[in-house]
Amino acid sequence: MIVNKKSIYYQRLIADLFLLNISFLAAAILAQPYHVLIDRNYMFILLLALNILWFFYAAITEFYDELYLRSIATQLLNIAKSTVIQIGTAVLFIFLVKEDLFTRNFIVFFGVLLFLTISLRTVVYRKILQALRKKGKNIRGLIIIGAEDNGRNFKKAITDNPDFGYSFIGFLDDNLSESDVIGRVDDLAKIISEKKIDEVVIALQNESTQKLDEIIRICNINAVKIHIIPDYFRFLSDRFQVSSIGNFPIITARDEPLEEVNKRFIKRTFDIVFSLLVIILVLSWLFPIIAVLIKLSSRGPALFVQERIGAKNKSFRFYKFRTMKTDEEKSKEFKPVVAGDKRVTKIGRVLRRTSIDELPQFFNVLIGDMSVVGPRPHAIPYQNIYGQVFEEIKLRHNVKPGITGWAQINGLRGDVKDEELNRKRTIQRIKYDLWYIENWSMKLDIQIILTTIWQAIKGDTNAV
Repeated sequence: MIVNKKSIYYQRLIADLFLLNISFLAAAILAQPYHVLIDRNYMFILLLALNILWFFYAAITEFYDELYLRSIATQLLNIAKSTVIQIGTAVLFIFLVKEDLFTRNFIVFFGVLLFLTISLRTVVYRKILQALRKKGKNIRGLIIIGAEDNGRNFKKAITDNPDFGYSFIGFLDDNLSESDVIGRVDDLAKIISEKKIDEVVIALQNESTQKLDEIIRICNINAVKIHIIPDYFRFLSDRFQVSSIGNFPIITARDEPLEEVNKRFIKRTFDIVFSLLVIILVLSWLFPIIAVLIKLSSRGPALFVQERIGAKNKSFRFYKFRTMKTDEEKSKEFKPVVAGDKRVTKIGRVLRRTSIDELPQFFNVLIGDMSVVGPRPHAIPYQNIYGQVFEEIKLRHNVKPGITGWAQINGLRGDVKDEELNRKRTIQRIKYDLWYIENWSMKLDIQIILTTIWQAIKGDTNAV
């Protein structure tokens, strides 16, 4: 039965959407006579909007993910946050359409009913499930063959999530030194008979096909379900997607959220709106001030323009405020900027330390070459040198480069003088970029943006 997390996700989502609609209709009826409710159409537009908002807000905040790893208090707090978002949207709608159906009473009734019903559903669902587990209902005995990392990690997953419905019996492994290893692999038939095993997970590493065939044969004889964890976690990525094409099972070695059109649309929409706001509200007045300061500090243009590598390995013209002396920036020799670099101008040091030098890249975002958040784009000479350090560097180009990124807010911006330390930092920086690509969410983007702004205010950007 290995649990389908998507099924659990949608079960909870559908239940809560049902309760949202019931709370809305009940609040509208309590606040106004029933015939007024039927005669007004605006309420149904708002109701549809609130359903869509709940769906997207739950996805962005991971409202339903790993629910049972969170305390009741944390769950109730998350429900309260979602309720406030719903109420705020309803108030804004009322203000815009000036609809007198939606009185203050409606807002109060809706907020209270929504919070109470969702909270009650959460608590009752959890209590019922816990009671059933204590009575031994719908629990399946499971053993894991292989007590190495894959098996240990899987054991933690099922023991941390009691809603998965498994009772972990023990490991089978030829190394009997661990206390939770209940027998050797060759003892499988005896263990299945004695322990009443329902399902077996095979997490062996580097085992022969013949041995796997024998394990599967024994499980089939005893009508025990078999699940196999492929030993692919030694590779660079630990994000895998299992699917099928026709009758062929397929394991995709890299699962990247932004491969989905709807998520790319959400990210691109955010990029356009955010970049327009920055350009209109900040760059419209700040750009000429910075340009004058740069021109006064050293001869040359205010903007630095360079060819850099973007999505799908395509180059684009990259903009930033000039922070170095013109003759130095024209040099074709590869020289990373390091702490105390004499090529950087006085105003350039301030711009780099506060990240103001990156602001012109919002024009790159607006025209679609970059995103607000993503792996930082490398200049072509850097790309070639870094590629010798980290062979899989081109994986970074599966998404658009960003003004800021996960690596940057974790202190991995720029290079250092020590070659060995710089090599290690480069590897770590690229690994952070790949982690971001595989774990992208709108919530993560917002977290990175807010952290970047805070670091810029403090002057804590690790820039040189």
